[in-house]
Amino acid sequence: MPRVRRRTRTAALAAALALMTAGAVAVPQTATAGVTSLSVPEPAASDLYVDPTTQAYAAWEAASGQDKELLAKIALTPQAYWVGDWADADQTRQQVADYTGRAAAAGQTGILTVYAIPGRDCGNHSGGGVPESEYARWVDTVATGIEGNPTVILEPDALAQLGDCDGQGDRVGYLRYAAAALTDAGARVYIDAGHSGWLSASEAARRLQLIGFTDAVGFALNTSNYQTTADTQAYAEQVSAQVGGRPYVIDTSRNGNGSNGEWCNPRGRALGEQPRLVADATSLDALLWVKLPGESDGACNGGPAAGQWWQEIALELAANASW
Repeated sequence: MPRVRRRTRTAALAAALALMTAGAVAVPQTATAGVTSLSVPEPAASDLYVDPTTQAYAAWEAASGQDKELLAKIALTPQAYWVGDWADADQTRQQVADYTGRAAAAGQTGILTVYAIPGRDCGNHSGGGVPESEYARWVDTVATGIEGNPTVILEPDALAQLGDCDGQGDRVGYLRYAAAALTDAGARVYIDAGHSGWLSASEAARRLQLIGFTDAVGFALNTSNYQTTADTQAYAEQVSAQVGGRPYVIDTSRNGNGSNGEWCNPRGRALGEQPRLVADATSLDALLWVKLPGESDGACNGGPAAGQWWQEIALELAANASW
């Protein structure tokens, strides 16, 4: 897929970087959605990249019999590669270059999830994030590793948790900056906006408008959650109508049986629809697997720490799938 020419940063963004690295960016509260200023090519459905370095892929290779058949449903399905503060900026840039480079070499599109916002998850199971003074520099370093035109899911839960805890710094400013930097690098950016059981559609739209769509293509919903595709899409269409018809993507990785009201390693769930691009009369761009099925949500409901492989629940998700 051809690489999009990077545009030159404006003086305003350069000034924003200087301020963010000092941990203080003032963001007007009247900001509204803009018009995307850089066109990033849309991938074709067959172009989504299957990463052979995931924990699911290793588990599938090591398995046999029925377990191998079930794990193939996960391992051989395109899903996102997550980057965050578990490695420093230079290491993360190398990881991004490796992943997106492999996808580009295969003529396919990778899915990146950027997950390093200051005050991440308000200190809960996935708590962390880079320091406020380092976020813009971290994003810029990571962006230099991008090859081709990956799809980026920007900071799951960050917008939905806006103002919920201390340590967030200028979260609106950080998200604006990240959307610009990653788009400049060739990515197709969707701002995460929680899920249909969290914010009202009007509140989700209001928060998305604080970031605006001068750089981001659209928004993402249901990341790491279990809301059904039908419920999520009905909600998404309401949000989209309030932000100028912007497109959206839905995480279907674990929503095959919908939600039981729990978010941390609920049992009895199922893999959802396989990733695909959508071209219809709605604003839905794609169904994606953003959360990697089989990786724990955290030390809850018998699971290991967040991000660790949990084969028991991986097999359960696959066995319960309708396909």
